[in-house]
Formats: sequence, structure tokens, C-alpha cells
Amino acid sequence: MGEPSHPLRPLPEDAIIVIPVRNVVLFPGVILPVSMRREKSVAGAQEAARSERPIGLLLQRDPANDTPGPEDLYWVGTVANVLRYVTTPDGTHHIVAQGESRFRVLQFLEGWPFMVARVQRIQEVEPQTTEIEARVLQLKERAKEILELLPQAPAELANTLESISSASALADLLAGFMDLKPEEKQELLETFDLKARLDRMIQLMAHRIEVLKLSKEISQQTKQAMDERHREVLLREQLRAIQKELGEGDEHAAEIEELAKAIEEAKMPEEVAAHAKKELKRLERMSEGSGEYPMIRTYLDWLIELPWSKETEDRIDIAEARQILDEDHYGLQKVKRRILEYLAVRKLNPSGKSPILCFVGPPGVGKTSLGQSIARATNRKFARISLGGVHDEAEIRGHRRTYIGALPGNIIQAIRKAGTRNPVLMLDEVDKLGAGGFHGDPASALLEVLDPEQNATFRDNYLGVPFDLSQVLFICTANVLDTIPGPLRDRMEVIQIPGYTEEEKLQIALRYLVKRQLEANGLKPEQCEIAEAAIRTIITDYTREAGVRNLEREIGAVFRNVAMRIAEGAIERARIGVDDLSAILGPRKFENEVAMRVSVPGVATGLAWTPVGGDILFIEASKVAGTGKLILTGQLGDVMKESAQTALSLAKARVPCLAPESLEKQDIHIHVPAGATPKDGPSAGIAIFTALVSLLCDKPVRNDVAMTGEISLRGLVLPVGGIKEKVLAALRAGITTVLLPARNKRDLEEIPEDARSRLTFVWLETVDDAVRAAIGEDVIPGSRKEAVAGG
Repeated sequence: MGEPSHPLRPLPEDAIIVIPVRNVVLFPGVILPVSMRREKSVAGAQEAARSERPIGLLLQRDPANDTPGPEDLYWVGTVANVLRYVTTPDGTHHIVAQGESRFRVLQFLEGWPFMVARVQRIQEVEPQTTEIEARVLQLKERAKEILELLPQAPAELANTLESISSASALADLLAGFMDLKPEEKQELLETFDLKARLDRMIQLMAHRIEVLKLSKEISQQTKQAMDERHREVLLREQLRAIQKELGEGDEHAAEIEELAKAIEEAKMPEEVAAHAKKELKRLERMSEGSGEYPMIRTYLDWLIELPWSKETEDRIDIAEARQILDEDHYGLQKVKRRILEYLAVRKLNPSGKSPILCFVGPPGVGKTSLGQSIARATNRKFARISLGGVHDEAEIRGHRRTYIGALPGNIIQAIRKAGTRNPVLMLDEVDKLGAGGFHGDPASALLEVLDPEQNATFRDNYLGVPFDLSQVLFICTANVLDTIPGPLRDRMEVIQIPGYTEEEKLQIALRYLVKRQLEANGLKPEQCEIAEAAIRTIITDYTREAGVRNLEREIGAVFRNVAMRIAEGAIERARIGVDDLSAILGPRKFENEVAMRVSVPGVATGLAWTPVGGDILFIEASKVAGTGKLILTGQLGDVMKESAQTALSLAKARVPCLAPESLEKQDIHIHVPAGATPKDGPSAGIAIFTALVSLLCDKPVRNDVAMTGEISLRGLVLPVGGIKEKVLAALRAGITTVLLPARNKRDLEEIPEDARSRLTFVWLETVDDAVRAAIGEDVIPGSRKEAVAGG
């Protein structure tokens, strides 16, 4: 330590050098090392050591403060002598200080490169009373108890405590060495009253004794558990050594160890992990030759391989999702919009309970591929379960492990196959679930799977532990809604996909089907080309469906024929036109049946809904000699028979050219062709009535008109369902005018714009509107006014 560059002015007699300290409280009579790095503290310590002056140590209120001022310090501290000053190579300065007495700061002074304060030294008053002696004895007893509880307490410390006769010195010594918070030590330092200080020390020591006792008890319990574990490890090592000598057990032990490691790495929920470890212990104690061994091993494999914590991160970009849907599917604008709304909600509220989407429509309209597109748009894995014909509840919930060959249900199997806990899981053909019987009801088992309120704790019978299905994005498909049980349908949001128009089919073929069939038949685009007119002819003359499945088959048949000729070396490339189709696909399968059939009185064209889309329906009526009976043929259901009876009664009342006595000697025969196919429903009522009016008035119905609607005895035309499917069927059959109930106008927006532009719609209020549009104005003159008035 060198001399200062400028001499310092002397300190007043009642002033000392103050050094702020962090987390350190020095008591009188106690020797303590203090470390310093701050310039002011180092300068003050150096000056005190040079001039052999005492220093004052004051505790900082905030240890993180690097430049404390007077207001940042406690104003009661300890006067200390600097016994030694050391500087280490890392630049830290250390002093060894011995506490001398307490002091209180009166005033901080300026003008020195370190902190200086005028102080008042506190003189200890130590009354010799029995109360003080009793507290000193109590302190010594508790100090001995603490020393006994400490594992490595020096023996000389107990002798030192016994030799101290001063109460204040004893209290300060114990306070200095006890493991107390700096604030608690500062509180003791500021307690000038000896009796109060002794009481506080006794209280703190009592608390410390309780903590040490509890710590010792925990330590003994831990040591005991460690001893038992150590004993188990030793026994297992001995067991391995014995098995090694006998030439057995190595593979079994390795297998158990491998399973234990796999259980840890699977990151199962706490309840499942505890169950798996319990089963593993059973397996460990079991002989490999036991019949139950492979069952438990298979069960553990299922638990380990399930994705308890593995999940893909949702990457929902609405613009990208729209692009993916447009790439994969043509048309279906309403369906795409609903899917994008669904994804937008998932993006804004990932933890929300989203609805279960159910795509309903005829075969071949793209229900399954829509699910694959959703998986691609959300960056999720895709898995599919076919529910067609499933009649056993165990195929959904799994078999109990007591059965031979038991396995988890299809839901858990699909999630294991997907490898993540949040895949897109498509439940195909949910409308074809088998009826419940003695095997249980699979539709009821699906209720827990598809209910967002329950599926977070779905319990498979085989697993026996809950698996969280709330992160799975379920999508169902069905051809019809009627066969889906009500409670199951209530948990799903139904999205109808009715079918495609001719123009939509053409675009789908050009964009997807041709390319896919070229690849499937090993052809390159330059080897085979099919004209757009040829595809349109295949659509109109060789297929009549709502979807595009048969269209793809027919295109595939064309390409197979070309592939065969190229493979034979007959040609190198081909271009398929309209004229080539008959040689490859044979004669046309569908012709304009409407023009051919609706050419005589008594025949009308109706529109029908079927599970595979819409279709046209011919209603044929004829008069034969008889007794006035109504004869119905064509596998008609009860509702359709009642519609025919209503239509006949209405025709008798409405047709003025009909003499009532003439029907008494004639039977009316109504037949609906395709007699092997059952038919039912009220929507053919208007077509039956029109056919009867045509027959009775001997005037044919226009061959470019088709109609649908229920009728009432008052002559009103009532609304029906399946309008979009029926209109598309009319378009496929070459119809140009469609008669629909006026109250079905709300369904017009569901019909594609292309179809609406090619059709003329006539909206029917009464049956007279239908007769006027389908047969002519003069058949029932003046009857519209009467019907409306009567209605």
C-alpha cells in the first residue's frame, strides 16, 4: 500500500471510516473476513490499515446496489479493528476484522474519497440479575443441543461457550455463528436491551433446533432407504452372477432393463407410468415360460409405443390451406369455405373444443380426400378407420386383456399407427355401423370418442388407463344421415356434398383423373392424349353418377387399351377422340330415355333422391277395363302408395274433361319402372298427378320437363328435400325445365351456378301450375283461381 497522492485532512474525533457490506453482520467480539471490490470501500480499508484506525461496518439494505448512499444503509453497525489486509490476484481486497462495539450513525460527512460518519458508540450495560443468569443458562443449554445435532461441530466450541461468563458476549458470539438471515442478525445488533436480545436469541435457537431435528430425521430416513436400495442392488448383482454361472437369465434381465428405459423415455402421464412400472415388476418376477409372460410383454409394448407426449405442431396458414384445398379439389366452394372457417377458429383458439365435421354425400365426391387435404393444410398426420360393418363394441373400445388375442380398439390402433397424439383421424362410413346386439353397440361406444366433453379421458378396455383424445381432429364420412343414430349425429356438424355437374366433372377429369390414370397405367403424357370432347362424351353417355368414381374407371379403361397397343408395338402414341370410344368402351350405356319414354299420354318424369345421388323416375299411368280400382306396381312403399291415391282423388276432382261415370268401368294402373328397386317417399306426388292428368286428358307431357314435390288434397305443392341432388340428376338426363315447389326457393343457392344457367325453373304453388307448365294452358282452364281460393 503506497502513500496517497494528496494528503487527507484529518477525521474528527467522533468520526470513523464506514465500509458498506453485503449480507454480512459483524458482532462485537467476533472475528470475520470481509471481501471488497468497490473503490470507496477499498480506499477506506487501506486508509484504516495505514493509519491503524478502526472502521465501521454497516449492512446494505439491498445487496444488489453497487453504489449505496447513506439512505441505502442501516445506521446501526459494529466498530471493528483491521487485523489483516490481503489482496488476491483476481483484484479482490480482503480484510480480517474483529468486532469491538456497537455504534449508531449520527451524521455522514463529505470531503473524503471514502464514506465517513460521525458516530455514537453504544456502551454495553450488563446487570447481574437472576433473570439474566437464567437466560444465559438457557442459551448455553440450547447451544449444546445445537452442537449435538450438527454433524461436524468442533469439540472446542462447546468448551469456549462454557468459559464465557458475559451474557452480552455469549449472545453476540452465538448470533455471529448461527445460520440466520442478514435482516435477523441486524435486528439482534440493533437490540441494545440485553434482556430483550437474550429472549430473541432463545426464540431463534429454539426454531433452529426444530429445523435441525427434522433435517436429521429426514436424513436418517433417506439413509435407510438408500441402504435398502443398496442391498437390493447387491442382491440383484449376486442374482445375475448366479444366473450367469448357470447360463440363464442374461437375456431376460437385459429385456427388463430395456423395457424400463423405454417406459421412462415414453413420457407417460404419472398414472399410466405407475401402472406400467407395476406391470413391469410382475413381468420381472415371472418366468419366460409362463403363459401370461407374452401377454404382459405385448401389453407393455402397446403402452410404450403409444404417442403419449408426441405431437406435431399445428401450422395453420389460411391462405396456404385455401391453396391446398383448391389444388386437391375442384368446386365444392361452400364445403371449402366451412373447412377454412374451421381452421381459422383452430388457429385463433388452439385449446378450444372444435366440432366433429361429418361429410355426407354419395360415393366418389371426394369425402375421404377432403380429410387428407385438411391433414396436409394443418401439418398433421392422417389416419383412417373404416366403420362399415363394424358390429362389435370391442372394435371401438378394445377387448379386455383376459381374452386370448386381445387387442386395443381401432381408435387406439390408428393413433399408434399415426405416431402422434394429435392426428387427423377419419372415421369412414359412419352410417354403416352394425346394429347393436349381444356384442354391444358400436355407435354408443363412439359417443365417448366423439364427445369433446368426455374424450379427454377415453379409456380403452385393453389399455385399462385413460388416453387423451381431445387433441385428435376427428372427421366422419357417410352416404346418408338417416341410418346414423340420433345421439351420435347430434355430436357432429354435417356438411353436405351432393355431387358434381357435368362441367365440374369435366374439370375434375382434366385436372386430376387423366393424370392419375396415366401414371397408374404406365403411360407418359406424350404417349396418350384424350380429347376434351371424348371426356365429355364419357360423362354423358357412359356414366350417370353423382361422383366421379365410374368416370375415373372408364378413363382408366381407355388408357389400358392404349397401354396394351403400345406394349404390343402396334402404335407409339395415341390421341383418343369421340369416335374411338365405342370401339374401346362399347356402345353407349345411357341414352335420352326421357324423349323416348315421355312420348305418349300418361307418362311423366319425376326426380328422386337416392343414397348415391339424385336420379330421374318415370311415372307411367294406364287405363284398363275394370271396376274402378287403383292398381300400383313397382315396389312402392306405403307413403308413395298414399301419394298415388291422393293424386288420383285430386285428378278426379280437378280434370273438367273427365266424366266421373267413365272411371267406374275402368281401372287406373300406375307403374314405376325398375320394379326390382324399392321406392318410397311423398316427393313423387306431383309427378303422379301430372301423369294421371296426361292420361285422362289424352295429352302427353313435355319430354324436357321433370318435377318433384309433395301434394295435398287441397291442390297445394309442398316442399321436399334433396333439391340439389335432384336438379343435378335432371341435368345429367338432358332435362331443360325443372318444376319445383315454390317453398324450395331457399335451396336454389345450393345449386351450382353452371347448373342454374342451363336450366329453367318453374316454381309451383298448386298442382295447376305443374299441369300448365308440363302439359299446356287449356287442360284445366280456370282451375288455378279456384285452387288458391280453396287452399
